[in-house]
Amino acid sequence: MQAAFSKLGIAFAAVLLLSACGGRDKEPVLMHLRASGSGPDEFAILPTKPLQMPDDLAALPEPTPGGANLTDPTPEADAAVALGGNPARLKTNGIPAGDGALVNYAGRFGSDAAIRTQLSSEDLEYRRKNDGRLLERLFNVNVYFKAYAPMSLDQEAELERWRKLGIRTPAAPPSADAQLLSK
Repeated sequence: MQAAFSKLGIAFAAVLLLSACGGRDKEPVLMHLRASGSGPDEFAILPTKPLQMPDDLAALPEPTPGGANLTDPTPEADAAVALGGNPARLKTNGIPAGDGALVNYAGRFGSDAAIRTQLSSEDLEYRRKNDGRLLERLFNVNVYFKAYAPMSLDQEAELERWRKLGIRTPAAPPSADAQLLSK
């Protein structure tokens, strides 16, 4: 009897040892709720435009703290120029005339100017409360989907709800019944 337990213990230890040797598929770093390294943030590093000496130094704009710089990257404007568009159209000066009614309707019950700050702090608090169990944190397991699962939308159920209301959903795949009828 004791020999059977020792063989079982040896087999269990061998399985544990071999499972530790297997390679792990690396998950995207963006899916983790916090950064796992102390290195630089790849998304914070942006290439700047080369410095140039202007023809007239008096034509330089006044420096504004937190404002744009002449050497700052402008990928959207650069793409608009490359495609033959006008980069000045990208600068928004308030709400476009065609969107005024939409913005008024969306804000009919009022709006909070500090909503981004409030949501950011609430999300940080939520992520701290749902940061995984001890072993998940210890082994850096991705808990993103599990943390936000209560907030996710069941796509199939929502599609069926819309269809039961009689609303057409042409961009969605046909229902299972429609697929059976077409065969």
